[in-house]
Amino acid sequence: MPLIKPNRRDLLKLAALAPALALPATARAALTGPGDAGNPPYFRFTVGSARITIVSDGRLQLPAAGVSTNADPDEVMAFLKSHRLSTEENYSHTNHVVIETGDNVVLVDVGSGNRFLDTAGRLLANLDAAGIDPASITHVVITHAHPDHIWGIRDDFDEPIFPDAEYVIGAGEYDWWMQDGLAGSVPAEMQQFVVGAVNSLTADGLDWTMAQDGHEVVPGVTLIPTPGHTLNHMSIRVESDGQQLIALGDCMTHAYVSVERPDWHGGFDQDGAMASETRKKILDMAATDEIAVVGYHFPFPGVGHVMRDGDGYRFVPAIWRWE
Repeated sequence: MPLIKPNRRDLLKLAALAPALALPATARAALTGPGDAGNPPYFRFTVGSARITIVSDGRLQLPAAGVSTNADPDEVMAFLKSHRLSTEENYSHTNHVVIETGDNVVLVDVGSGNRFLDTAGRLLANLDAAGIDPASITHVVITHAHPDHIWGIRDDFDEPIFPDAEYVIGAGEYDWWMQDGLAGSVPAEMQQFVVGAVNSLTADGLDWTMAQDGHEVVPGVTLIPTPGHTLNHMSIRVESDGQQLIALGDCMTHAYVSVERPDWHGGFDQDGAMASETRKKILDMAATDEIAVVGYHFPFPGVGHVMRDGDGYRFVPAIWRWE
């Protein structure tokens, strides 16, 4: 099978076929899904006095070639093989962050709902499994307006899932998607992304707060600009009692590629060079200041640390604790 270097059009077309992809893995441990009992779809820990719960919205299954569009395909395949990852399919988790601090409950992104891939859209069911009442959500922060982060904002009746929450988004992100005539100026395969974003951003009953760099959502929870994946992507910093966590959103989309090869452009990065510079900045910050991170598409629960490794970096998953 010849290796190809896909462009953005190729990746979007392949993404539409993702539910049909069920390709076998080779030379890797055959770690299958859970049995009848299932695995818990949430994970809890604390950052200082802030209580954090990671809640899954499900998974995306996309072509592995999309982890980099600017690197040599042979090098990409060799990297994936060396990490015991499939060279055919990128099995991507969707890890939502719920931050409980004081009287506030902040949810980061709202997932796909039932409007994107049928392997995702589990957020509400998994919030229930975690014992989190949707009515308790006081703030919803949107990192960016891609389908798997915002299309779940409304129900089948086009009403907000969290009607009493304050919705926060970067002002630049909102303005970019809401440009007049945008759907007609992008490639045909991107038009559904634009229409879906606009429909989500303009759903009736939403109370939007337009945020800038440093916007404080609630005490201890602030936004930091992490552009490139989209031009105005935002990440979330949590600070409490001297401890910190950065919810990366999609400024890093792969726990190994994004961290160890930050110069590789992801298939859905809007500006690959900008995204690479953002990754390097955040990696240096996280490693230098010992800030924990959580990646939306990292292997569940996506929580860990960044450590220096020679001239580069490695992601070190946090230890799962039961006590």
